[in-house]
Amino acid sequence: MLPVLARRSWPRWFNGCMSTPALFRPIQLGSLTVRNRAWVSPMCQYSVEQRDGVVNDWHLVHYGSLAAGGFGLVVVEATGVSPEARISPWDAGLWNDQQATAWRRVTDFAHAQGAAIGVQLAHAGRKASTNRWWPGEEARNIPADEGGWTPVGPTTERGAGEEFTSEVQALDEAGIQKVIDDFAAAAVRAKEAGFDLVEVHAAHGYLLHQFYSPLSNTRTDQWGGSWENRTRLLLAVVDAIRQVWTGALAVRISATDWTDGDWTDGGWDGEDSAQLAIELREHGVDLVDVSTGGLVMARIPVGPGYQVPYAEQVRSESGVVTSAVGMITEPEQAEQIIAEGRADAVMLARQALREPGWPLRAAHELGLPADQAPWPPARSRGVWR
Repeated sequence: MLPVLARRSWPRWFNGCMSTPALFRPIQLGSLTVRNRAWVSPMCQYSVEQRDGVVNDWHLVHYGSLAAGGFGLVVVEATGVSPEARISPWDAGLWNDQQATAWRRVTDFAHAQGAAIGVQLAHAGRKASTNRWWPGEEARNIPADEGGWTPVGPTTERGAGEEFTSEVQALDEAGIQKVIDDFAAAAVRAKEAGFDLVEVHAAHGYLLHQFYSPLSNTRTDQWGGSWENRTRLLLAVVDAIRQVWTGALAVRISATDWTDGDWTDGGWDGEDSAQLAIELREHGVDLVDVSTGGLVMARIPVGPGYQVPYAEQVRSESGVVTSAVGMITEPEQAEQIIAEGRADAVMLARQALREPGWPLRAAHELGLPADQAPWPPARSRGVWR
C-alpha cells in the first residue's frame, strides 16, 4: 500500500504511475547488481589521525551511516595506492595488508545493510603532500620534517592554485611503471578488503588527469604530446587493474577543464571525454563517473546539475554507462536525470553529508511504497505514514 503523500511531492512526470521510480531500479555493473541508482560520491575525510593510511572508527560510522541510509553504492574517499600518492598525510591508504584489514570492517557493515561499496584508488601527483583541507587549517605543503614528501607529476611544472608546492619531480620511466604497479597492487588488496567496485581516480587535477590534459602534460616522449600518448598512462593503469580485478571497474574523469576561450588550446573537453569513454569500455571499464574541472583555475558556471550535460554527452556519444555528479540535491531532480536517460545513476556528495538518509526521503517523495524502500529494519519506525 502506498504511503499517504501530499500531491506536491509527486514528480510532474509521474502522473500517478505506480511503476518503480527510475531512481530505485537496480542496475548491473559487470557482475555487480546495485539496488538503486542513488550513490555516494567519493569525498576526502582527512581523518586518519595516525597518518598511516589505516581507517578507523570515524570511517566505519561515516560510511556505515550512508549504507544504512539507503544508498545503492557508497564509494569511499580517494585512497592512496602508495604513501606518496596521498593528497595529505591524513588520507586513507591501500598499500599494505593492515589497511586492507581495517577497510574490511567498513565493507562488511555496508554489505549487511544491503549496499554495494567501492573504493576510489588514487594518486594525487603534483597535488600531493598538502595540509588537510579542513576549516581553519592553513593551505600549505607539508615538508619532509613534518611527514611530507616531494610530489611527482608529468613535468616539474606546478599547477595554478598550487603555488605553495615547493617542488615537483617529473616521473621517469621507472616512476611511471611504479605508479602502474601500485594501482594494480591496491586493486588486489581491494578484493581482500571486501570492496565490490574499484574506481580509478582520473579527475580533479590529480596525477592521471595531469597526464591526459594538454594543459599539464607537455612531455615529448611516449607519455605526452598526442592524445594517444597523453591517455596512455590511464589506459595502462586500467589494464593492470583488469589483470588482477574481476569485479566492477569504474573510472572518474574530469570531462572538461572549463578553459574554452581562456586558453589558446582549450584543454580537455567533452568530445575528448566521449572518445576516452569508448577506449575505457574497450579496456574493460564498466562505468564512467563524470565530473569536471580541478586542474587549472577556470570560470565554472556552478549551479544545480551543472555537470550533468557532460555525463549526458559521454553517455550518448560513447554508449558507456555513466554517473552524474554536481549539485544534485532533490529527489525529483535526480529522478528526472535518470528517467530522461541523461545518466544511469547520480552521485551525491555534499547533500549526502547533510542527509545520510537521503534515499529514504527520496523514496517517500517519489511514491515508492515503504516496504520497497531501503529501510533498515531497526529504523522502520521512521517510515513516513
